[in-house]
Amino acid sequence: MRKQIAAANWKMNLTLEQGTALVNDIIGASLTLNNDHIAVFGVPFPYLTSVKQQLAGRENIFVAAQNLYSKKSGAYTGEVSAEMLKSIGVDYVIIGHSERREYFYETNAVLAEKLNLALEYGLKAIFCCGEALEIREAGTQNSFVETQIKEGLFHLSDEQMTGFVIAYEPIWAIGTGKTATSGQAQEIQLHIRNVIASKYGEEIAQSVSILYGGSVKAANAKEIFGQPDVDGGLVGGASLVATEFTTIINSLK
Repeated sequence: MRKQIAAANWKMNLTLEQGTALVNDIIGASLTLNNDHIAVFGVPFPYLTSVKQQLAGRENIFVAAQNLYSKKSGAYTGEVSAEMLKSIGVDYVIIGHSERREYFYETNAVLAEKLNLALEYGLKAIFCCGEALEIREAGTQNSFVETQIKEGLFHLSDEQMTGFVIAYEPIWAIGTGKTATSGQAQEIQLHIRNVIASKYGEEIAQSVSILYGGSVKAANAKEIFGQPDVDGGLVGGASLVATEFTTIINSLK
């Protein structure tokens, strides 16, 4: 069975004290993580080391950076490199979140560069894709997401693609309270898997974990995660509430 993943994306929220308390509440709860389940905390850069220490010795729970820069090193004030993340023991990195694409104009080509550096330094990527409302309303979401996948990922080798993690996030459902129906999520995530299979074959496509991201909460997680091609979620606002994210983790199939 491919990995089922509940990934928290705190974005630019919480003080260190608040974040520490949140992590303590979640890891102190009754989590039902088995060998196929993974929980990931995507926290702001200043908190990575602290949260990593909190999670020390715990199986199947990891820390993720929310971003990295597209260059190895140099005069890029304020940026963080893959090598820096690796040096402090970061496990995962989120690449291509819709907010990075929209607010910071990150293109598929730039994201491919970031992905290459992440993999070079042994970081596991959560590669995001998804469409805006006008694309969904025009009915062109499949071709739009397909382009994101091909331009961002199709340079990877079979080995690099095996067990890869993708997060599909309908932009129109992020932070809006709107959620794609479980059927809509299944439809496009199956399409993503088929796109991967067209390049890498069915076996590799079936190894890829495809998460759903877009107003996932405790009340709808089990239904969404129950779809055959939904392998968990990339969770924003609900991951900031211990009881919500605990329930979401326990909703993994």
